[in-house]
Parts: sequence; structure tokens; C-alpha cells
Amino acid sequence: MPERIVIGSRGSELALSQSEQIARALRALDPDTGVVIEIIRTTGDKMTDVPLAQIGGKGLFTREIEEALLAGTIDLAVHSMKDLPTELPPGLCIGAVPERENPRDVLVSAAGLTLDQLPPGARVGTSSLRRAAQLCAYRGDLEVLPLRGNVTTRLRKVSEGHIDAAILAAAGLSRLGLSRQITQEIPETLMLPAPAQGALAIETRQDDAEILRRLAPLDHPDTRRAVAAERSFLAAMQGGCQVPLGALATRSGETIMLDACVCSLDGARILRCRTSSRHDRPEEAGNQAADTLRGQGADALLESLR
Repeated sequence: MPERIVIGSRGSELALSQSEQIARALRALDPDTGVVIEIIRTTGDKMTDVPLAQIGGKGLFTREIEEALLAGTIDLAVHSMKDLPTELPPGLCIGAVPERENPRDVLVSAAGLTLDQLPPGARVGTSSLRRAAQLCAYRGDLEVLPLRGNVTTRLRKVSEGHIDAAILAAAGLSRLGLSRQITQEIPETLMLPAPAQGALAIETRQDDAEILRRLAPLDHPDTRRAVAAERSFLAAMQGGCQVPLGALATRSGETIMLDACVCSLDGARILRCRTSSRHDRPEEAGNQAADTLRGQGADALLESLR
């Protein structure tokens, strides 16, 4: 049994908070094993002055961490699952998916205004093409501005008046104890979140039986199935975290319900559908959603973005 477990993490306040959450859970399961966090800078962390969509590629926030996993210098990694590519490098797997936080997007406004209350021309910041497209579809009279940086930086840009409001993930604010900053939780009928938003993925090596055993109690089956539906849709559409598509799965009895969308960058076209499958076959809902949206013209829409 390992005397020490090394967790690889990005260095942002949110990433460290998420990694410490998992470290505490592992220490509670076995107080005799030391758990430490090693900070690893990723490509996405190094290029903070460039919009993510311009950097391109997948794994912007995971590649260097996965390389450390494969090299054996860390034992596991804690990711925001929405940043994790749907195809993992050979030899790696998702060892556990803890219970999900609120998956929705939220508005933070310095004046305490909701989306409906923001005046025409108000400046709203977001780093997400998905959020920008759905926002333009709902309020085309707003000015949408690129917004990079960690959560604290984004909030500061709102409070200092650089922008009038920002759209962020509810889960990130909650994990940092900043939920009081939220002006409005945006309903999924208006803005579908990114696939797997609010969920964590604990990645490890497939052949590390001891780490997999230790991670098993942290796994939340309903969350794993919900994000499996959403990520199967993402994979079927061959999308990355910077493609303007959204998905949210919920369980109703023995059924998984999946709402999904694909958007044009300007929000002029929002293709949307709802599919379902048995809760123990979540990937079927994701694949059905991809087929349905392809029937509505999603492939041509996405091709126009490349």
C-alpha cells in the first residue's frame, strides 16, 4: 500500500480547492496515508492573454498533467470534467466521478441586475463560445467581451467596472465559497451548460489497482451516468471544450433525459433537442441527441466554425 498519494493539479485557486476536496476525502478514508498536491502548469494556464478559441486544440488544461500521470510522477489528477477530452491517452482512465455540484451558468452583475434587467449595450464578459452564443441569441443588444483569468480575476473585473457583468459556472463559485456573488442562476431553458460542467473527474492509471480501490468510495453513480450521456454527445459531435455546444442530463426514475444544443457563434441559430435512454445506458441518449441535431443541420453549422 502506498504511504503517500500525489495528486496533480493546476495551480489556480479553484483547481487547488477541488484537489484539496479530494485530498480530504482520501485522508478521511485512510488517515495513515499522506496525501500531497503537486502543482502542474498547463498550456491553458500559460497563455492567459489569448482567447481559448484562438489557441485551439484539445486538452489545453490537462495535457501536461496526463503526461505526469503516465510518467508515474503523480498518482492521480483532479480535473474539472468539462476540461477533460472525451478520449483519454492509452493507459489512463477516470477512476471516480464524485457527486456533481450545480451544473448551471450564473450571472454576476456589479449592479445586482439580472439578464433581463441589463440595459442595452451592457458589457458582459465570458471566455466561452457556448455562453456567448446563447447570450447573443437571448440578448443580441448586449456587448459580449472575452474574459480570461481565474475566478477571482473575473469577479474583480466586474467589481472594478471593466465590464458590467460576467457569466461563470455556479460550481466554481460554490467551491470557492463565493456563491453570495451570484446575481442570477441562468435557467437551462435559456443557457445549456457545457457537457459535464460542475462535475469532477479523478484520472489515474488503468493498471494502478491500489489507487483505483481507494477511489471507488468517492464515485457517485448517478453523476457518472449523467456526464456519460453529456460526454457521449460531445464525442459524437467531435467537439472540444471550445465548441459552442451544450448538454445537460438529468435522471427521472429509470430514465436519463438529455437536453442538448449546437449554436452558431453569433447565436443566430440554436439547434436544440431532448432525448432519453435507460439510466444504465446513458451513452444512448448522447448518441441520439447527436443524430437528431445532425438531422437539423448541426454538421454544416459546426463545419462553418472550423
